[in-house]
Amino acid sequence: MTTVTISKKITKGEELVVIPREEYERFKEIETFFSREREADNDIAFGRLSRSYRTRKDLKKALDLLKR
Repeated sequence: MTTVTISKKITKGEELVVIPREEYERFKEIETFFSREREADNDIAFGRLSRSYRTRKDLKKALDLLKR
């Protein structure tokens, strides 16, 4: 096993955790998802949403009206 010594100047005295890049990237994806979920929850709480539509047809009709 390879040993690497990392200066305390770099870590600023904090613990350092090393994980594979793939795991880190997955973690970032999950973090981004939850961030967007929180943003959506806030939008719902403060009424910053458009109305909901019961059918695809109703939604398409509303979107078509916006294009005009």
